Amino acid sequence: MDTKNQPQYKRIKAYITDKVMSGAWPVGQRTPTEEDLVALFGVSRMTVHRAVRELVVEGLVRRRQGAGTFVTNERPRLDLIEVRNIADDIRSRGHEHISVVHLLQQEKASESVAEALGLRKGAKVFHSVIVHLEDRWPIQLEDRYVNPMVASEYLQQDFTESTPNAYLTSMGPVERVEHTIEAVLPDAATAALLRIPATEPCLLLHRRTWIRGQVATRARLTHPGSRYRLGVVAGGSGGA
Repeated sequence: MDTKNQPQYKRIKAYITDKVMSGAWPVGQRTPTEEDLVALFGVSRMTVHRAVRELVVEGLVRRRQGAGTFVTNERPRLDLIEVRNIADDIRSRGHEHISVVHLLQQEKASESVAEALGLRKGAKVFHSVIVHLEDRWPIQLEDRYVNPMVASEYLQQDFTESTPNAYLTSMGPVERVEHTIEAVLPDAATAALLRIPATEPCLLLHRRTWIRGQVATRARLTHPGSRYRLGVVAGGSGGA
């Protein structure tokens, strides 16, 4: 994200956020004092105070009376019951959602994909690979296969403007969701797309959803462990 033309307080927020999200400042580390940030950026104490205050509200840092400001990085929660649109999630935190589409094409279903979608091997399926960013940080790699009988116009969608979740949910209510999750180390391609080291553990969520009595989609959602946490919230509506 280009910070040259941003307000000064946003430049300070971006500086601190980059240090935390890159792992340069781990959880528990004391951040520079407001006086240090005033000197570093050449701005007023009020400008620095606003930047830090907003980061406290967003859960990235926490103030300790008399001790300073420390990294907490209250990461977004990967919910295992309610399936939400990741774009809505990101915007609810006051951040910008960006989608980078790496693949969007028709393929012949492999045996495993055909079995997951309830189709015959070699049947037509749609395949997308999208990286979702929160501001400029990748937080999810979405590798999704879609049943054309449920979403026939999937390949015509602009997923830089919307998300597969939003489009698929418009096809009808989600009747069933199946989740499994595992901790994995990323392969080289995944690490490059998520901009993380190959040694960083990731949360890999396998998800199948049913719409109009058919399996609509099988998705593999990979999240950097340093940028996500697990959680469960009862109730709410489902998505894809």
